[in-house]
Amino acid sequence: MRIAVLTGGGDVPGLNPAIKAIVNRAMDNGYEVFGIRRGWAGLLEYDLDKEPRDNWQYVAPLDRNAVRRIDRTGGTFLHTSRTNPGRVKPTGVPENIAAEDRTGTDPVDCTGHVLKVIDKLGIDCLIPIGGDDTLSYGERLHHEGIRVIAIPKTMDNDVYGTDYCIGFSTAVTRSVEFIHNLRTSAGSHERIAVVELFGRNSGETSLVAAYLAGVDRALISEVPFDIERLAKLVLEDKASNPSNYAMVTVSEGAHPIDGQVLETGEADDYGHRKLGGIGKEVGDALKRLTGQNIINQQLGYLMRSGVPDSLDLMVAANYAQMAMGLVERGESGRLVCLQRGVYSDVPIATLSQGKKRVNVAELYDSDHYRPKVRHVFGMPMFLT
Repeated sequence: MRIAVLTGGGDVPGLNPAIKAIVNRAMDNGYEVFGIRRGWAGLLEYDLDKEPRDNWQYVAPLDRNAVRRIDRTGGTFLHTSRTNPGRVKPTGVPENIAAEDRTGTDPVDCTGHVLKVIDKLGIDCLIPIGGDDTLSYGERLHHEGIRVIAIPKTMDNDVYGTDYCIGFSTAVTRSVEFIHNLRTSAGSHERIAVVELFGRNSGETSLVAAYLAGVDRALISEVPFDIERLAKLVLEDKASNPSNYAMVTVSEGAHPIDGQVLETGEADDYGHRKLGGIGKEVGDALKRLTGQNIINQQLGYLMRSGVPDSLDLMVAANYAQMAMGLVERGESGRLVCLQRGVYSDVPIATLSQGKKRVNVAELYDSDHYRPKVRHVFGMPMFLT
């Protein structure tokens, strides 16, 4: 048996522990393991005209020594990318693929090349670790006849079909910590602090962090906001605080009622442009409307940096063990998951059957822009 593991999309704490657990269990079974570097880019850029030893920068064998210490650090030692071999810009098609595929302007489907690489390497099963985008291409390969067992990760916790994705707990933990630290300056200078958090389509990270940190107001991706109403509310929050400051969190995908999500740059292979900057816009607008001084803080990559917390260590290791169990049973096209606190697995096709978003009616006060968690009986641990 020869398996391959890759990580794609944004890095999160917990990826390295998952890789280590996969490799160690595979070694116990006498399997061979390959690490595919830079997500799907490793298979896309692999040169079929060269020997495997000359493609080490794209695909390399893994053993116990290679992964012995990686669980002590965050990120992914296999590196990552947002490459989608099914939609490659002509300028991004590698030189080792037919020249005719590098002309024109339409995206190129290089899946045929990827399938040849998998065949040449003799890979019996692929284990991609990623979010919706990365795993959607894993689903494509499953339909092409490749054995695929998927592991969900994303700090936004928005993969459909699972209550939990690797990286979410650490992202929330980091956010709560930094929000509390910012209270020092916000209170000292009697200012309004606006903290921008990651969260493209799902505001769960902002919502849960605001709930746990006791933030005054939280803007989430799912609910457009009225900046004038927000200004009035934060002035009331500031006045009622004995230390004369207020705190607001903003999902990077949040947008005003009369505006659009703030995006910059060209779209990536999955059709997404870069988000970021809405926190600064909200802060500038609040300063103009309230006359108050503002602290603008974009947490960004700090949320996903550093070592995983104990929950992400546990879930990462357990997801890896589940994935290997499915490999050993000869399964294919499965997504490991947590559902209502129980480890399970679902068809990988579940990914495309819906969108995972904040349950606004149950968890959010859309009129006052704040978490509204009142009834948790019967709900999953992470309120998703």
